[in-house]
Amino acid sequence: MVGVDGSSSALHAARWAATEAARRKVPLSITHACMLIPVQVPPGVELPRPYADALTEQGREILAAALEAAREAAPGVDVTTELRGGAAAEYLIGRSASAELIVLGSRGLGGFTGLLVGSIAVAVATHGHCPVVVVRGTDRPQDAPVVVGVDGSPTSDAALAFAFDAAAARGTRLVAVRAWSDFAVDTAWKFVAALDWESIHSVETRLVDQQLDAYRSRYPDVPVQGVVVRDRPAHTLLELSQDAQLVVVGSRGRGGFRGLLLGSTSQALIHHSASPVAVVPPTRQ
Repeated sequence: MVGVDGSSSALHAARWAATEAARRKVPLSITHACMLIPVQVPPGVELPRPYADALTEQGREILAAALEAAREAAPGVDVTTELRGGAAAEYLIGRSASAELIVLGSRGLGGFTGLLVGSIAVAVATHGHCPVVVVRGTDRPQDAPVVVGVDGSPTSDAALAFAFDAAAARGTRLVAVRAWSDFAVDTAWKFVAALDWESIHSVETRLVDQQLDAYRSRYPDVPVQGVVVRDRPAHTLLELSQDAQLVVVGSRGRGGFRGLLLGSTSQALIHHSASPVAVVPPTRQ
């Protein structure tokens, strides 16, 4: 399912979603939600037609443009459109319980100038029940890698499974990144100078290999590169997003606070990534 609002970002998301639906061999649903906000008309002024009717017509035009963009991107995909009333974020979050994937543009028509990502994208990525892709950046070559952040957490396992599927569907390689320093070393506590960084690096490398081994046999045709770096996860993943066709992260990693629904790394990526970002929640039990 892709949510659209008539913005260029939403049209880009519709094209991306159609191409992804073709890869998955599934139908695509394009949805637009109209929020009917009460409007006061000055006394003596008559509107040429009801405000609700105008919103409905605008919604149909938005859906028609998105439908055209989707069909151009993936002519063989079964595409339907849906016009809904009410809040877009609330509706998409509800639909995410039965959807395979929710796709959104990075910023819609309601955003303020300079706002890096729309409030609806943040809300759905935070509360969605299925993976949510926020489409950012421009198209990458087909051989560009899929990049995934791993840290050994259950959410990280869900992200890794999604990333392997994505790499296999695209016929490209997977880069699994473990960035194991959440602080700037130069300004951190004095004791860090005495740590055995080589030993820590070896331990982290073994942990990444163990996590990848669970998937290598299931995806023998996907070349996998494990990368272990001493850096902040968001910083490393943002750098790698410059050359990736998709970056995949869990909704909340090992370092998140209890009750935090969307981790700091995920938030940084959906705001600043140079490529589309998939935010994957823990596997449903």
